[in-house]
Amino acid sequence: MAVFFRWLLRIASGLVILTVLAVTLVYFLASRSLPDYDKTITADGVNAPLEIVRNNANVPHIFGETDEDVFFGLGYAHAQDRLWQMLTMRRTAQGRLSEVFGPRTVDIDKLMRRLDLAGAARQSVSSQDLEVLAALQAYARGVNARIDEVNREALGRGAPELFLFKQAFAPWQPADTIALQKLMALQLTGQMQSEVLRARTSLALNDINRLSDILPDAPGTGVAALPEYASLVPGAPRYAASKPLPADPLSPFKTPALSGASNAWAAAPSRSASGGTLLANDPHLGLTAPSIWYLARLELQSGGVIGATIPGIPVVLSGRSEALGWGITAAYVDDQDLYIEELDPNNAERYRTPDGFKPFETRKSIITIKDHSPVTLTLRWTENGPVLPGSDFNLAAITPPGHVAALRWTALSPNDRSTTALMDLMFADSVSRAIEVTQQHVAPGLTLTLADKDNIAMALIGALPRRDNAHQSRGRLPSLGWRSENRWQGVFDPADNPAFIAPAGGIVGNTNNKLIDRPFPEHVSYLWGDSQRIQRWQRLMQGRRVHTRDSFIEAQLDTVSFSARSLLPLIGAELWYTTEAAPEGSRDRQRQRALALLSEWNGEMNEHLPEPLIYAAWVRALQDRLIHDDLGPLASEFTHVEPLFIERVFRDVDGAAAWCDIRQSAPQETCADMAKLALDDALITIEERYGQQLESLRWGDVHQATHDHQALGEVPLLRFFVNIRQSTSGGDNTLQRGKTSGTGENPYLNVHAAGYRGVYDFADPDSSVFIISTGQSGHFLSRFYDDMAQLWRRGEYIPMSLDEELARAAAVGVTRIEPMAQ
Repeated sequence: MAVFFRWLLRIASGLVILTVLAVTLVYFLASRSLPDYDKTITADGVNAPLEIVRNNANVPHIFGETDEDVFFGLGYAHAQDRLWQMLTMRRTAQGRLSEVFGPRTVDIDKLMRRLDLAGAARQSVSSQDLEVLAALQAYARGVNARIDEVNREALGRGAPELFLFKQAFAPWQPADTIALQKLMALQLTGQMQSEVLRARTSLALNDINRLSDILPDAPGTGVAALPEYASLVPGAPRYAASKPLPADPLSPFKTPALSGASNAWAAAPSRSASGGTLLANDPHLGLTAPSIWYLARLELQSGGVIGATIPGIPVVLSGRSEALGWGITAAYVDDQDLYIEELDPNNAERYRTPDGFKPFETRKSIITIKDHSPVTLTLRWTENGPVLPGSDFNLAAITPPGHVAALRWTALSPNDRSTTALMDLMFADSVSRAIEVTQQHVAPGLTLTLADKDNIAMALIGALPRRDNAHQSRGRLPSLGWRSENRWQGVFDPADNPAFIAPAGGIVGNTNNKLIDRPFPEHVSYLWGDSQRIQRWQRLMQGRRVHTRDSFIEAQLDTVSFSARSLLPLIGAELWYTTEAAPEGSRDRQRQRALALLSEWNGEMNEHLPEPLIYAAWVRALQDRLIHDDLGPLASEFTHVEPLFIERVFRDVDGAAAWCDIRQSAPQETCADMAKLALDDALITIEERYGQQLESLRWGDVHQATHDHQALGEVPLLRFFVNIRQSTSGGDNTLQRGKTSGTGENPYLNVHAAGYRGVYDFADPDSSVFIISTGQSGHFLSRFYDDMAQLWRRGEYIPMSLDEELARAAAVGVTRIEPMAQ
């Protein structure tokens, strides 16, 4: 027995030693790729010595003798900190993820190959100005210099992920940057999916008049009635099963509810306490670790520029110079149209056009799949755009037999000058100049908020399709591709895009709300991203005669839900204090407790309160009860509560109260009945998941920000090192927006929020502040991987200064890059 225990001890000790050695080896290999920020190197492609000074938050301040050298430095810094992220985004745009990740990403690659963003990007390179092309080439040289350094000095392949997902990769090129901008356009648009959902809902509803309830237009002048989709496209299946989009974290395809959103506003000197202009911006995208955003300062020949960049794109997308500040929000431009193309019944390789049947433009494309046989796709295009299969975006549910669907989209332009537009924006020194240079922007459609020393403005930038007045569906539903009246007639003159310059009230702002109300075909969009946040923003802006940097910060961090304040009095109108006394433990007693909490709540979606969870669960259950009997399985597509729908129903706008009656039941249910049943549903769900003590609930426990690593976030053990989870305030419709997932075991997870926040004060520019949601580094062993995460969660910021001495005084390292001796 003693011998047995001795051997057992030896085996256990050996296993411990082997584990320690394995962990040490893994740490050693992974840490090899940790960047050294304090060094001097030589590199080919730089004209004169340049310096990258990293301040105490690891924000690079880049100084060079020429603009090209500064862009070289930015490329080097991006690759130092975010090489894995850049390579992965490039593979996504190219449709080449499966070479690394295997079968899990094949569906993503197939769809990306069909869209061919990378091909359109390569064609667009020649459309850029020569100065911009030189900057893109210099940036690419900087990225490649870092890659060469990693290979030459065996620096752990440049990122720890590259040990797990081995891959060969080509040098960075200017086309890769343009492809990433087009990838951003893909993530910011939901127009095509909204067309499909509108068509499917039209087919499912017995009463077409109810379509405007469940898919309401933004408040304002009404839209003329549209025909039923079944009359536009005869033969479309009335009911068809749904196929969800690829759910992989690596997928760039999001539902319309999770497409881009943002806030931005500015105040003129007349509305500023300090007498200088103010600007605030917080773009909203899906949360990831690391953040999509990367802070940087570029010391250009025209002066310093500082703000938020996206690794792979050498442009400050939201930021400021000494003279100008700019912020961006998704404009929700109606920039996509889906066409139903008729196949030649005698030859499926031909499709119908206004001039008769023509052959598809076709090309073979081979997808290489890790550890599996490759897949060969036949890509097809019509005159309207790429053909998409019925398996994507639920297109089979709206496409009749003998037809296919094709997509027209501004971002597929082969002459896209958006990169030049955004690059020129960094060199603009006034509001008027900024509007002028960004008129060449194509996609994504953005609302640009501007402030110089004296003026403020807001302008829509991006190509607006010109449609025929006789267009059958006005671009709101898929239309017949062979009818000439449905085809685009080019784009509108960008000088005619909406712009608001030096407004009399001294304040401009946008929360993705309806920007302008113009008749078709100059309408800009029918689909807008917000009808709720704008109400709260207006109250906060008009509540003060003058504003300060701190009042703008307060507005950015505001968590009061206008939706909660407006809906609760409606849905609870016949429930407040109307029930009889009920014994403890009964359903009536629990309902009374919930209503008592909500009756004293001010609508603040604070992470420490129980009321936000009760409210969110109630309206979620209510919408599901209202639509499930009418839409059947299609109800699952409505993952987020639409406040305008619930308001229409409970105010009985144009007979919308009809949704409250369950069609399959004999009694006639009222809206009060549905509100009561939905509250009980919500309370049962809460009790099953979180317990019966309503007062002890915390919204932040379920509304956790999910900064998850896209490749490693679901890997056992590793996910505890690479994912960042935080309790957060806010909700779907608060200015501090924390959009919930809407699906899964916990539909309240915060998955889409302001990954970047910035407030710029031109009375004292160096008092401006900014923050990102994680940290600058993409290396999970770096102290800069998550050092800003808690600051972001608490609503804190870091200085956004162009003071060189301040950056050098707090530097964590200075990288000096010198030209290689010839």
